Amino acid sequence: FSQKQKFIQCELFLFLKPITVNVFLVFLLVYLAMVLALHPDKVRVASGQTAGVDKDGKVNTLNKISLNERNMGHQRAGCTQERRGALGLHFPLDSGAFLCVIDDSSEHILSVWDCAKGTKHAEIKTTNEAVFAVDFNPSDSNNIITCGKSHVYFWTLSGGQFTKKQGIFGKYKKPKFIHCFVFSLTGDVLTGDSEGNILPWAKSAADTKTLGKGAKETFQIVRPIKAHEGSVFALCALKCGALISGGGKDRKIIRWSADLAPERECEIPEKFGAVRTVAVVDDEELLVGTTRNAILRGTFPAGFVAIGHLDEMWGLATHPSQNIFLTCSHDRQVCLWNTEQHSLDWCITLEEYGLCADFCPSGSVVSVGLSTGRWLVLDLMNQEEIFESTDGNEQLSVMRYSPDGRFLAVGSHDNFIYIYNVTESGRRYSRFGRCNVSHWGGCLVMSYISLLVSFFKFGNMGLLESTSWYHTVRILSTLG
Repeated sequence: FSQKQKFIQCELFLFLKPITVNVFLVFLLVYLAMVLALHPDKVRVASGQTAGVDKDGKVNTLNKISLNERNMGHQRAGCTQERRGALGLHFPLDSGAFLCVIDDSSEHILSVWDCAKGTKHAEIKTTNEAVFAVDFNPSDSNNIITCGKSHVYFWTLSGGQFTKKQGIFGKYKKPKFIHCFVFSLTGDVLTGDSEGNILPWAKSAADTKTLGKGAKETFQIVRPIKAHEGSVFALCALKCGALISGGGKDRKIIRWSADLAPERECEIPEKFGAVRTVAVVDDEELLVGTTRNAILRGTFPAGFVAIGHLDEMWGLATHPSQNIFLTCSHDRQVCLWNTEQHSLDWCITLEEYGLCADFCPSGSVVSVGLSTGRWLVLDLMNQEEIFESTDGNEQLSVMRYSPDGRFLAVGSHDNFIYIYNVTESGRRYSRFGRCNVSHWGGCLVMSYISLLVSFFKFGNMGLLESTSWYHTVRILSTLG
């Protein structure tokens, strides 16, 4: 790799259903992206990236890729240089003509950019303390709010210059951290902090008397509301005026009325960790992100279920004829996903974690290789285990059926590939033999880097271009 390539964090290709007319390709090549913001037009996206080879981080505004169009691509609309990287991004809801950015430098510089021109409109140093969030006031895009360690600041932008007025805690205990904030339907600011409180802020009487004279005591707390045990990590405002809060230590999601009276609550299972962020699907259905990398989806009456993995994911298999795919992860979960509905069809938990998987060409079963050398075959309809076997005592790296479904190759870290006869549409298996990765006559070789099975023509050691079963392959010899 070149020096620059060493800093590439993500390079993802996704191909769906090559038998259809449309073949979709998703490509992402970035430095580590810390934050994203969606434009009000729902088409453009801003991403904040950390510094890599270049000494400065970057903020790019892109036209997002639409899977409804044949012309796949992205267009760079603007770029900023933001020191080490961006901590926060947001577009105003009125027009989206500007973008506000908080960078990750020691001074946490707040800047506003013209999206059409890609030029900086204004900037100011905010604080040397940690900053967690930034947003435009939806009622007035000249007002911007930031919050972080022991502070909430209210910024006014006029004539390319910022003026700051800070929230005053007065007789109330100042929290160590203000993690998040939202705007109510009336435009008031509601913050969530490390004390477990939701704090509504309003302009103080002092602001009325000293308007335009730079008074700092502009905003004060109306009344603190004890919401959670431990930190309030997430706040989300609903269109109906209700509020959703997410707690850290208590792992609770609470719905509040417009006048901040508790209405419903739900506790997330401990295995998922604390609530870290909440997003609205509609006024009833929510998406919840947790501190253990889980994404939960659900409602208060029905509860919340995980729709993603909690740990490293190594196993991925696409169905031969349906718009579904299967994943397995170090969290011991095996999940079946529906690409048309963008949903989870089912999820089961195994005793050991899975590292690889493959669908039988019949489409009715899937095999999963585990970390202990054990592998199993699952029925797609009822998720029942219909076959189980163990090959070696090391982890399995690859499972691969032949195109006609007559054979299954099981690749292990013990340097053997185990071959099975497959009958009854993938429901019965019998050991055919095994091949050492250095045994050319067995027609097989496994790369320890890519963990893919490749096949060689017997008598001709040239590697086939396909990194899967050769369609006319026949097993000519194996080892015991």
